[in-house]
Amino acid sequence: MSADDPLVRVDGLEKYFWENDSVLDRLLGDDPVPVRAVDGVSFDIRPGETLGLVGESGCGKSTTGETVLRLQEPTDGDVAFDGSSVYDLEGKSLTEFRRNAQVVFQDPFSSLDPRMTIGGIVTQPLEIHDWPWTDADVESRAELRTDGISADIVSVTVDDDVDKLVSPVDGVATVHVTVRSSDVAGDVDPDERGIAEAEGAVAEVAEDLSIDVERGDGIEVHVSVGRSTKQLRLDRARDLLERVGLSVDQLDRYPHEFSGGQRQRIGIARALALEPEFMVLDEPTSALDVSVQAQVLNLLNDLQTEFDLTYLLISHDLSVIRHVCDRVAVMYLGEIVEIGPVDELFEDPKHPYTRALLDSVPRASTDERDRERETLSGDVPSPRDPPSGCRFRTRCPKVIPPADLEIDQETFRELMTLRERVESRDISLETVGDEDEFDLEGGTVVAADADAFARALKGRLLETELPPRHDEIVEDALASVAVGDWEEATERLREEYESVCERQNPALEADDHPVACHLYDEEAGRREAPAPER
Repeated sequence: MSADDPLVRVDGLEKYFWENDSVLDRLLGDDPVPVRAVDGVSFDIRPGETLGLVGESGCGKSTTGETVLRLQEPTDGDVAFDGSSVYDLEGKSLTEFRRNAQVVFQDPFSSLDPRMTIGGIVTQPLEIHDWPWTDADVESRAELRTDGISADIVSVTVDDDVDKLVSPVDGVATVHVTVRSSDVAGDVDPDERGIAEAEGAVAEVAEDLSIDVERGDGIEVHVSVGRSTKQLRLDRARDLLERVGLSVDQLDRYPHEFSGGQRQRIGIARALALEPEFMVLDEPTSALDVSVQAQVLNLLNDLQTEFDLTYLLISHDLSVIRHVCDRVAVMYLGEIVEIGPVDELFEDPKHPYTRALLDSVPRASTDERDRERETLSGDVPSPRDPPSGCRFRTRCPKVIPPADLEIDQETFRELMTLRERVESRDISLETVGDEDEFDLEGGTVVAADADAFARALKGRLLETELPPRHDEIVEDALASVAVGDWEEATERLREEYESVCERQNPALEADDHPVACHLYDEEAGRREAPAPER
């Protein structure tokens, strides 16, 4: 993999959960219903980068992260890690991927086993993956430096398994040994690991290893790991706890003895235990107090620099995203709608959904209290039955009117909302008009009252005064609703007000700042909103 290639490449990833898919459902002839949690997601993450994945709760962010790590099996699509497909890995290759890709879970209270001590939690990944590792094909070698002693009388031997603690380069694990005369070395602590003294000579190894020295005709130095596997794992746990800001004397305590922020630090230490290259951070600060959030985010920043980590940060908190990320992917109802550099996306958002998300962030400055906000209408649709075309169209304030329809966008948005309510039959007829004004029989009005009922219903559903032609179309459709002919009303409104946004799903094109929206799609007939009819 070259330096310009992504470490993680997600291509058309899909993850569906199926309802009505049991043996009994199949025997009864029920068709399975897919819940489209993740539906065609694609993005890249470069080495050392932090990509933020942001969106409303339930949009599929966490499922995306779990499927990328193969904690969930995909329905379709692919994830490549370091050039290899994650879903093709088996055996040793899959185990290696598990070591290189870790996760920090959202809930620091349920993600730690309450029956295990903190030391046991942090060392558990080391035990599962049989750390520390040694390779018989790796050569062990020493680089010697002397001070006040001739190098000709010094011999150094290195155990074959020092690659447990020394990362090999080109198949060679190199340790750095320095031998000084006692006069040059001065006072030393012979009980300190990595330092040994014998008859006027002091030997020291730079790595976290043990060293022995003997003086005879010459000086013989021996470098070894010097600790049992259990002790190595315990030392690793102590080091990780210190790196995440906890005390080593807390190893024997249990999770319930820690605060939320401390538990999240323990989860981070556990994720770092195997020295991964890539980490999924699934809302790592959402369950924490604001002051603790800042501490954890700063810790993650420092650890990324220290360990050369690559992050996928999942969050619905835009302030966290802006503080930590290099690029941001915005997700809505299982799809990515916009990806861009963090500063560019926050300063110049393109997709109407991204703008609405940013408008929802409270501003501390009183200068912005009168700013205009793009509010969203309606609720998030169900992933069991997502809208056709652009999935955001049912709430979008910028939905595109048909090219031959001379009507302003705000009015068209109201008409689209009316259409959706008619199509879903989300209109209560019993509350129309004054008390006893209309006589409903079997949930419908008599044909003679249909026109008057339609005018009353229109006044309740629409706030905008429509141009005459559209007023007539709407009243005609609502008259069909009044007599119970919902299909006729749906068809009447669809033939007049169908938008390109519901016919075609906009693609996320390859670009530095791609956006999936027909407002930026020339083939869909991008145009400015026309002047309203009079």
